[in-house]
Amino acid sequence: MEPSLTNNQKIVLEALEDSEQPLGAYSILFNIEKKGIKSPQQVYRALDKLIEIGAVHKIESLNSYIACKHKDCKARESTSFLICQECQKVYEVLESDLSDKFIKLSQESNFKYFTHNLEIFGICDLCN
Repeated sequence: MEPSLTNNQKIVLEALEDSEQPLGAYSILFNIEKKGIKSPQQVYRALDKLIEIGAVHKIESLNSYIACKHKDCKARESTSFLICQECQKVYEVLESDLSDKFIKLSQESNFKYFTHNLEIFGICDLCN
């Protein structure tokens, strides 16, 4: 069962789903002001909830957000992305055993793994 979204959350999610590239909060606000959202706080509150439910991911290095395109995405805390340095297109990595590999690596270093945010930069096929 999908969580019920507020009107603001729906508007923010639609803006991200319609975008080909990750968007920063102020870019989102600029794109949706005509729909009644007037303050950055409204955008950030909507983003926080959308991240919590796994509908949106934050790209930390770009300080931007993308809509998750994978139904029933489990990556609410641990995320992995391939990011093109030319066109800024972001590809989510859906390797289910990646966290297991990080757990093993951490244990070998006497470190307790909790979560990860992996961002790998390179050039996509379209830009290469």
